[in-house]
Amino acid sequence: MGKHDDTSDETMNAKSKQKVKDKARRKSKKDSQLVLRLDKEERDAFVDLCKDLDTSAAREIRRFIREFMKEHAED
Repeated sequence: MGKHDDTSDETMNAKSKQKVKDKARRKSKKDSQLVLRLDKEERDAFVDLCKDLDTSAAREIRRFIREFMKEHAED
């Protein structure tokens, strides 16, 4: 193995460690679930629309919840 291979291994190890840290940070932010039931056709249409808009259903529901809470917050 040459010197270049050692540097490459160190870089990959650092990237791997960063991915673990990033995943842990994301997980710690979202530690609860909200379960809801809705019509399958409505759910599928919503998920498809989110995909068309290059977003996720979960992201849009979280955005809705945040905006709803802002609108109804007591001053």
